[in-house]
Amino acid sequence: MRTLSTSAILLTGCSSGIGYAAAQGLRERGYRVFATARRLEDVQALAGEGFEALQLDLTSSASIDTTVGEVLARTDGELYALFNNAGYGQPGAVEDLSRDALREQFETNLFGLHELTCRVLPAMRRRGRGRIVHNGSLLGYVALRYRGAYNASKFALEGLTDTLRLELVGTGIHVSLIEPGPIESRFRQNALQAFRRHDTAAGSVHAATYRAMIARLAKAGPAAPFTLPPASIMKPLLHAMESPRPRARYRLTVPAHAFWAMKRLLPTALLDRVLAGVSREENRPPKEI
Repeated sequence: MRTLSTSAILLTGCSSGIGYAAAQGLRERGYRVFATARRLEDVQALAGEGFEALQLDLTSSASIDTTVGEVLARTDGELYALFNNAGYGQPGAVEDLSRDALREQFETNLFGLHELTCRVLPAMRRRGRGRIVHNGSLLGYVALRYRGAYNASKFALEGLTDTLRLELVGTGIHVSLIEPGPIESRFRQNALQAFRRHDTAAGSVHAATYRAMIARLAKAGPAAPFTLPPASIMKPLLHAMESPRPRARYRLTVPAHAFWAMKRLLPTALLDRVLAGVSREENRPPKEI
């Protein structure tokens, strides 16, 4: 792999988890890191650690324009890479998802990501090189119950990314997807906030499952077996950034590899039974002591 240590990279969702670990790791590697976050207090914390930190709300076109304009101004248009990491999961059964909840999920996980990507592409085209890396999920190729909004946004991201990769052939701009499984982060806390913001549990036929789900989301500690630390993102991310032949997809964690294999090998009915078992186990009511 070649090292492009003086190159500038724009990262989203850097307040914690994968985004924060990526910002740290890339800065240590020598990249010029533009770390963004939605909340002002997170931006201030990043700036306090010496990052070139900017506030970015992916649900706002004005915010996207301002951020990209600032980054391109500071770099004289020399932006090398974009790592789209920001996102969250809206829990809830599909039949309980309101249009507002689904729209909100897609505004951050897909529409904002897409708009930001399109805004940086002209600068990359002018230079004849660049890297676009999207942080997807194993839930972009298999589905789990009570994650319909998140599943849909990540499935859509897979299709959008594949199409963009094909359309950019020959431009010197490479597009990759990282598809993690469970990673230590604030994902569960953010999902719980989203569920409460669009709470329909009271009148739902899924109310009992929601009670168990809320207990799981509120619980401290690893979310699932084989959970990896956020810094594990660095190996696939650096390959996507620096390899002359980056991969289209990088699967990260044992579950991501296992579910990819099952998706390819198992009949749909059998795969459904496996996935239903996973959902049933993780949303099992806590044992009374």
